[in-house]
Amino acid sequence: MGKFSLYNIPLRSLSEGKHEFKYDLDKGFFALIDDGTADVKRGNLKVVVSLKKTSVTFELNFEITGSVHVPCDRCLDDISMDVDTKNKLIVKFGKEYSEESDEIVIIPEEDGEINIAWFLYEFIVLSLPTKKVHPPGTCNKAMSTKLNKHRAKSTDDESEDDIEDDSIEEDDSSFTDSRWDALKDVPVDDE
Repeated sequence: MGKFSLYNIPLRSLSEGKHEFKYDLDKGFFALIDDGTADVKRGNLKVVVSLKKTSVTFELNFEITGSVHVPCDRCLDDISMDVDTKNKLIVKFGKEYSEESDEIVIIPEEDGEINIAWFLYEFIVLSLPTKKVHPPGTCNKAMSTKLNKHRAKSTDDESEDDIEDDSIEEDDSSFTDSRWDALKDVPVDDE
């Protein structure tokens, strides 16, 4: 974890009470995180970590604000998304590293520090909406055209005209797949 040493917090050496750590996350942070499967490739975020040390635990409160660039789920062009999230993490010392829950982490007492880089990345990704798409009419026109060519058409469609760029309906209840038609005649018990 040498490349993430900037994100180490030396818990053992902290005095009891409150402490604050600030970080600026930019494309360098996301380049370090990127393992080829990362959702976020770049961004510009401010992070404030408020740490409260008691005799047995460390309570870390994260406040992350800014924006990130992620691929649009429809056209794959980058889309800027705002991030404004608050998260909490409780850290305790123990014999070996373990995550007891989403908010409780045990770290080895002999290490005496925690690296928060991956936690920061997870908090950012989890704050993003499930569906990440451009506003209607702003997706890449070339990609929208290609998607329209491969869109499944219902047998009820009267026209073979292309759909407007961003009007692909996700929940089109009028679309039926003929492979399922045989199931329409199956009796259903209404209990």
